[in-house]
Amino acid sequence: MSNKLTLGLLQLPVGGDVAGNVRQAVDSITQLKAENPQLQLAILPESFNGPYAIEHFGRHAERVPEGRTCQALSQLARKLGIYIIGGSIIERDDQNKLYNTCTVWAPDGQLIGRHRKLHLFCVNIEPEQLGGCQFDEGVALTAGNELTLVQIGAHKVGIGICHDKRFEELARLYRNQGCSMLVYPSAFCICQGPMHWELLQRARATDNQLFVITCAPARNNMSGYVAYGHSMIVDPWARVQREAGEGRELIVETIDFDMVDEVRRQIPIYKQRRLDVYERAGADV
Repeated sequence: MSNKLTLGLLQLPVGGDVAGNVRQAVDSITQLKAENPQLQLAILPESFNGPYAIEHFGRHAERVPEGRTCQALSQLARKLGIYIIGGSIIERDDQNKLYNTCTVWAPDGQLIGRHRKLHLFCVNIEPEQLGGCQFDEGVALTAGNELTLVQIGAHKVGIGICHDKRFEELARLYRNQGCSMLVYPSAFCICQGPMHWELLQRARATDNQLFVITCAPARNNMSGYVAYGHSMIVDPWARVQREAGEGRELIVETIDFDMVDEVRRQIPIYKQRRLDVYERAGADV
């Protein structure tokens, strides 16, 4: 049995028309599948159906799974017979709280995962440093409180959203629960991108010896919040296997999960951990 997975990253531009953004996503995934019949998984960016801006969050929020964006992804997954990691959308719950939420859809159209962003993005970088950036999702959004593991074929996959990848503890928990791949839809800001985008993904990959996948929106330098782009696949050796540029780009890549076993066998760090020392020091291991 093949231990490979063919996935697509859809680095798409995001405009102010929610219906247009969703239609673009549906058409792009359909195109990708038609051109690559072997495609098994499509991954969309964070906030793919509406602008990533606090003033817009409430305007394009919807219910999960009955909202129009969710229904479009469900129908598309069933029509094409593929998994879809639906980037993220703004979810409105029954108490009118808003969440930054990633939905995951199986080839039969069923919702198999809903990840509410655990770590809300909060940054206040001074203008004289890196051009400056101020943003606080907590002004409008509520943080999630659960890990999200999904089964993609034979493999466990951990889901995070953008800022979640800064937190090594989350990645470690996913690794300890058997994940061989982490996926982070990410609208990473341009002021941090050159320093930390690749660094964080390679760090999570080498610490946990697994694949790390990110999918970003295409860069729009005229928007209020400028995303970095550079959607990326990092392998368990912490090598960048594929990287997008700044603009609209559709990437198809096959990853081989045998590499996870290979790295963990050749560099057996988890068998070498000194749990006795860590526990005496009070570490939660």
